Amino acid sequence: MMFHAGNNTLQRFDPVARVSVPLLLAPTTRPTFHSPSPFVSKLKPTSLFTSSSSFFSATSPPRSTMLHHDPLVSDIFATAISGVVALSFLRLWQETARRGLFDQKLNRKLVHISIGLVFMLCWPLFSTDNWASFFAALTPGVNIIRMLVIGLGIWKDEATVKSMSRFGDYRELLKGPLYYATTITLASIIYWRTSPISIAAICNLCAGDGMADIVGRRFGGEKIPYNKNKSYAGSIAMATAGFLASIAYMWYFSSFGFIERSWKLVLGFLFVSIVTAFVESLPISTEIDDNLTVPLTSMLVSSIIF
Repeated sequence: MMFHAGNNTLQRFDPVARVSVPLLLAPTTRPTFHSPSPFVSKLKPTSLFTSSSSFFSATSPPRSTMLHHDPLVSDIFATAISGVVALSFLRLWQETARRGLFDQKLNRKLVHISIGLVFMLCWPLFSTDNWASFFAALTPGVNIIRMLVIGLGIWKDEATVKSMSRFGDYRELLKGPLYYATTITLASIIYWRTSPISIAAICNLCAGDGMADIVGRRFGGEKIPYNKNKSYAGSIAMATAGFLASIAYMWYFSSFGFIERSWKLVLGFLFVSIVTAFVESLPISTEIDDNLTVPLTSMLVSSIIF
C-alpha cells in the first residue's frame, strides 16, 4: 500500500482495489505501508468503511468486489463458485472411493486435507462487506446439514459415507465430519480471512491432522510412550504440515492485503502447530475426537498469542 502525503491530504492506493481515495488525516497519523498486489487489480471500490477497527491496520480499506460492482451480487457469485469448487472435490473423492483407487482410510484423509484448504482459496473472491463472511459460511454450512441428514439416516448417500467414514457406518458422519464442517463454518463467520486464528485453526485441522494420520500409518513404528495409538512420526508430520500450510495461507492472504506478513506471525503459527500436535497426541484426542480437539486447541492458543 503506497502513500503520498501533502497538505495534510493522503492519497491511498489500496492493495485490493488499486483505486486512489482521498483521505484526510491528522498530521500525527502514522500510516501503514504495504506493497500493491497484482492479484486483485480488477476489484472495484464502492465506498469506504466508516470504522477503523481493522485487525492489522490503523486505516480501513475500501469496500471492494472482484466479480461484480454490486457487493451483494458479487458475494452471491462468490458463494456459487466456492460451492461448485468444494462440491467438485467432494465428487472427485467420492469417485475414487467408489472405484477403490485408494485405501478407504487414505481416501478419507485426502478429503480431510483438501476440502477445507481449497475452500479457503476461494475467500478472496468475496467482497469486503460485513455480510461476506456469512455468504462464505454457506458452503460448509450446507455440509453441516448434509452430515446431519445422512448421519441420522434420513438420507442415504453411500458415496459420501464411503469417502468420509472409517468403517462405512453412516453414523460416523455425526462425529468427525460434522465437527470438521462446523469448525470451518465458525472460522469463516467469527474470524474470517483477516485473522490468523482462522488460518491456524483450518490449516492444523486439514493439513496437520490429515498428514499426521497418513505419515503415522506408514512410518509410525515408534509409538509415543503416553499414547500407543500415536507415533512420533505422525505428531512431527502434523506440526510440520500445519505450520507450513499456515505460512502458505499467510502469504496468500497478505497478497490480497487482508493481513500482513511478519516474523511474529510465523513464530506464532509455529507455536500453535506444536501445541496442537501435542494435544492431538494425548489420549483425550483419541477418546473424544481429534476433529474437535485440534481446532479448539488451535483457536484457544491462537487467541492468546495473536
